[in-house]
Amino acid sequence: MIPISKPLLGEEERQAVLEVLDSGMLVQGRRVQEFEQAFAEFCGVRHAIATSSGTTALQTALMAHGIGAGDEVITTAFTFIASANAIRFVGARPVFVDIDPRTFTVDPNQVEDAITPRTRAILPVHLYGLMADMPAIMDIAARHSLVVIEDACQAHGAAVGERMAGSFGTGCFSFYPSKNMTTAEGGMITTNDDDIAQRCRLIRNHGMSEQYLHEAEGYNFRMTDIQAAIGLVQLRRLADFNARRIANAAYLSAHLRGVIVPYVPAGYRHVFHQYTVRVPDGRRDELAAGLAARGIASRVYYPLAVHQQPYYRELGYRAILPATEQACREVLSLPVHPALTPQELSQIVEAVNEIL
Repeated sequence: MIPISKPLLGEEERQAVLEVLDSGMLVQGRRVQEFEQAFAEFCGVRHAIATSSGTTALQTALMAHGIGAGDEVITTAFTFIASANAIRFVGARPVFVDIDPRTFTVDPNQVEDAITPRTRAILPVHLYGLMADMPAIMDIAARHSLVVIEDACQAHGAAVGERMAGSFGTGCFSFYPSKNMTTAEGGMITTNDDDIAQRCRLIRNHGMSEQYLHEAEGYNFRMTDIQAAIGLVQLRRLADFNARRIANAAYLSAHLRGVIVPYVPAGYRHVFHQYTVRVPDGRRDELAAGLAARGIASRVYYPLAVHQQPYYRELGYRAILPATEQACREVLSLPVHPALTPQELSQIVEAVNEIL
């Protein structure tokens, strides 16, 4: 079976973990600090704050900006549910707007129309490895004095022009095993704001500014040195991983027939966390079944938008998002990970073209 994703971990990662185990310093020590510094440099920002997951990164960033009860945060429903849940965790209300059907990311025109007196922030999601229209979103935010929190959990190394994901607003990343780089589990917040960085550091560690001195409400959202050691190695390998994903995606887009291949706007670097096609004419499930029968994994990200989930239905969400709902019916992600061989890429193309 050709898997939909495959983390690439080798001897260098194993040795890095063993060094941490031998050191006896396991939680938020020197390796975490080194990883934070390296990731900040990678994103082109002053600060990076490591957390226990992408979800806790989002929650911490929202809290650091003072977003809470009574506030509204505009975001997309075409994402993993953690994007919206993090908003609810701090007591705020997610407000869902529709997507640009070409990019699958939030439509800036819809964002502006959704702003109310209660709106405090915009939380765009850089889906599948492609950044949202950040120049337009930042312009809207500036005109309405809104916070911008980038959900960059699927966009390590993505860029608009020379600016990296996580460098426009307050960025939030995930290092889950399926991501472009992994720490097994973990997250990162990026910011150029010294005050926000300090608040994030307090929140992720019980509100402590120094040992047993608690200045704010906080949680145990720390990253371990074991995770950071893996992350340091993976970050060094990320450029190669992304280059291989981009090359694999280019091959697929050049040879696939019968599907709508991913759209990449001019000046954007898409790093293809997922290679997601549209399958028109109601043939998505037929294609997925045919691929499985040929030993090729595929997956639907996402079959239900957040506003369609039972939990959000119970909360009273009844949004009408036609582009989002059509995407849920048509999208299918194919393998694009850097471990694919030329033979496997050819096998994927031949299978899709034969089935459709």
